[in-house]
Amino acid sequence: MREALTARLTGGLSPASLALSMMDWSIHLASAPGKRMELADKGMRKWGRLLAWLASSAMSPEAPPCIEPLPGDNRFRDEAWRRQPFAFLTQAFLLNQQWWHNATHDVPGMTPHHQDVVAFAARQWLDIFSPSNIPFANPQILERTFHSGGANLLQGARNWMEDVSRQAHNQPPVGVEDFTPGRQVAVTPGKVVFRNHLIELLQYAPATGQVLAEPVLIVPAWIMKYYILDLSPGNSLVRYLVSRGHTVFCISWRNPSAADRELTMDDYREMGVMAALEAIGAIMPGRKVHGTGYCLGGTLLSIAAAAMAQADDDRLASLTLFAAQTDFSEPGELALFIDHSQLHFLDSMMWNRGYLSSGQMAGAFQLLRSNDLVWSRLVHDYLMGERTPMIDLMAWNADSTRMPYRMHAEYLQRLYLDNELAAGRFLVNGRPAALQNIRLPLFAVGTERDHVAPWRSVYKLHFLTDTDVTFVLTSGGHNAGIVSEPGRAGRRFRVATKPQHGKCLDADAWSQAAIPKQGSWWEEWAGWLAARSSPELVAPPPMGVPGTIHAPAEDAPGTYVFQR
Repeated sequence: MREALTARLTGGLSPASLALSMMDWSIHLASAPGKRMELADKGMRKWGRLLAWLASSAMSPEAPPCIEPLPGDNRFRDEAWRRQPFAFLTQAFLLNQQWWHNATHDVPGMTPHHQDVVAFAARQWLDIFSPSNIPFANPQILERTFHSGGANLLQGARNWMEDVSRQAHNQPPVGVEDFTPGRQVAVTPGKVVFRNHLIELLQYAPATGQVLAEPVLIVPAWIMKYYILDLSPGNSLVRYLVSRGHTVFCISWRNPSAADRELTMDDYREMGVMAALEAIGAIMPGRKVHGTGYCLGGTLLSIAAAAMAQADDDRLASLTLFAAQTDFSEPGELALFIDHSQLHFLDSMMWNRGYLSSGQMAGAFQLLRSNDLVWSRLVHDYLMGERTPMIDLMAWNADSTRMPYRMHAEYLQRLYLDNELAAGRFLVNGRPAALQNIRLPLFAVGTERDHVAPWRSVYKLHFLTDTDVTFVLTSGGHNAGIVSEPGRAGRRFRVATKPQHGKCLDADAWSQAAIPKQGSWWEEWAGWLAARSSPELVAPPPMGVPGTIHAPAEDAPGTYVFQR
């Protein structure tokens, strides 16, 4: 109870975890005179670089900067930052940022996880004082304030008060109301053909006269609503599959409440994946299924597939994983919030509430990309006085769900901390769900800028299975890289297939050897699915089975998607 009450003050972050990291850093830095001398030397040389650049820029305004922002840092892109005194503030800030990177990395004897936590905390603290976030140090804000007579600041104050009011009343951000499931998004025609306490199974209406014999089952992550894969009609993966002659089923997860606190990972497997397969079997008897999982849904589907392989259950025709990890030894930046101390803190908080709140998870994701999701919005909405236009992907991102206490605690402990799945120690019904037993053709997708499931972590599937693996590395991030409809400009991907018993390359060698292609990887996947389906097209199956528990009920998107 004490931990749960403390969590309300810290936003769910463990003070003990941060303190341990800071102590590890400070003790080892104090014990490393060579590292301290190196930092002193770097500090003096950076001051020298700054002063030399200042002198040269005074003589020639076109003098190149002494340091450039890191890739992806767009805070100082505007030409106004090239003028003095703003150029000096920018260069001083970037050099200071670089020095703190040196100070928090490569400290002899320091635990790697603690190093990452300290570096992350230092970066967050530095970003608070970035010139881009300070009104009198940001030339764009000053220019807007001068030309508008301060109207931008008044409008920004109104925007801030509106956002605070919406948050206090548990309302979604401004503009989300323009993207309602069933109206503007999640509009692919379909029916709810099965429902239990945990899922609604959606079956989508055929769009072609004949269809491929094997249906596709999509298992989305339960942390967000399913319609990331059925957004607007122009970028809906579900609509694309249906148009290519596939029969598509999709799970829509329940938004759990405190009453669901005892749901486990095995409940999600049994009442989710396995129940969906049973329903599909009743609607399309004797047909194998192309299993497709996204993010956490892909991890759960891989566990189910491994357990099915152990039990000689051959209902799956293939397995596709979108940005889904099966080896959590290098899980990306989310690992900053996951260690034994933090897990104890989260466990106490979830025990008290019965679930992990959607706001808690959203806050963690925002911190990982604070420049893009926190500070840039503060500047744009509150200091520039403009509203960031809402789009379908942003509206979906604001429509998050909760996670039940026991399931999420098991997920973090067994997968993130103990890495049981990759080690072959994840038990289902008392038997190991070994990925090595999967003999299905695999298609896996990683995204270049994924901070949730880094592509090199997703790639480790190659080392855990002994079957055909086709791997795609696509441009974009965790969400935008998956929502990659044909025709969108600037899309590209790499693809290569490792045959069963073929040689495994490390991730970087694979990246060099894979075939680069322009366009959407959706078309590559559609061809892959068609090649692993029966050659003969068949008549579309019925929508559900009337008179049974699989009878068609509400229209898609169903009812669970509206739970708050």
